[in-house]
Amino acid sequence: MPTARSERGSSGQIVMRAFFRLLVVVIVSGVTGCTSVSYYAQSVKGHLQIMTARQDVGKLIEDPSTPKALRARMASASAIRKFATDKLALPDNNSYRSYVDIGRDSVTWAVFAAPELSLTPRTWCFPVFGCVPYRGYFSRKSAVETAVELQGQGMDVYVTGITAYSTLGWSSDPLLSTMFSEDETYLAGLVFHELAHQRVYVHDDSAFNEAFAVAVETTGVKKWLRATGDTAALRRYEAARRRKAEFLTLVSQTRDELTQVYSNSGTSEQKLAAKTAAIERLRMRYRHMRDRRWGRYRGYDAWFASPINNAKLAATSVYSDQVAAFLGLFDLCSGDYIRFYASVRRIGALDEAHRAEALAAADSCNLTDQM
Repeated sequence: MPTARSERGSSGQIVMRAFFRLLVVVIVSGVTGCTSVSYYAQSVKGHLQIMTARQDVGKLIEDPSTPKALRARMASASAIRKFATDKLALPDNNSYRSYVDIGRDSVTWAVFAAPELSLTPRTWCFPVFGCVPYRGYFSRKSAVETAVELQGQGMDVYVTGITAYSTLGWSSDPLLSTMFSEDETYLAGLVFHELAHQRVYVHDDSAFNEAFAVAVETTGVKKWLRATGDTAALRRYEAARRRKAEFLTLVSQTRDELTQVYSNSGTSEQKLAAKTAAIERLRMRYRHMRDRRWGRYRGYDAWFASPINNAKLAATSVYSDQVAAFLGLFDLCSGDYIRFYASVRRIGALDEAHRAEALAAADSCNLTDQM
């Protein structure tokens, strides 16, 4: 695998290295079946198209022909990228040092699925990345077609657009135009989150990986905003995090209700009716919270206006259930990212049955040394 320095050479050579790595992985994994082959083909093709369109961030900043607005965004992204390495101990490589305008609102679309009467998400397993509770597509049409197929099998499905993704260091992931859809705080969160996946990644445990990355994202953004002296943005971010926590509490309450419904005796028709009632209560509680506590802040209206089902509820839990435990461990490590990553890595090395338990029970940064 080439070093970060050598990857600053010919972009064509870099792309071909990445392409052949992915292609070899697919071949040696023994992928069979038309569906599997076509799926991997679209994945490789979509990623390759992005990689071939990369532009160096530094050159965009220096080029006088670069539009002023784009130059400003690149300068901000460059500062965020440097902060990620210097202050958050995130990988110092070529990821997020190039830029691609992909010309659409989402870079990929993820399909989540769960049984009609269960909150356990379906998982798909892939070479290198392990098993995850979603399937990603570079084409929205393909994602919707898969969702329709899964619905035909009696599954609840949820399709959502994705603004960034990580290849875990297999290739130099670029900044994407989709990552600039909101403000600088949003961009910083995405960069910190995706680079965190390169620092620690545990196969077949998306809940662990995503919660860890969210913890790095959250602490990193706060540190970034304090460093830049943007107190107004910090207040907005902390208010948004509080609303997010309250939203997740509502979702968790409904998931608990549905878990009870699905485990109880009764006919499928009775359980489906109870499911519908629980989801309607969720919407009612949200409206009450929005209007009474949030001053009619409507940032989550779209989430509640679209269909809510087991797949959507399960997808939300993947990114949230263990975040508090990771933030607690970060505090135990006195905000030292190097120590935090080491502790997370040691916990991640445990078998899945003990991993979440060890994380929740940690009472010191170095507790896992004895595990």
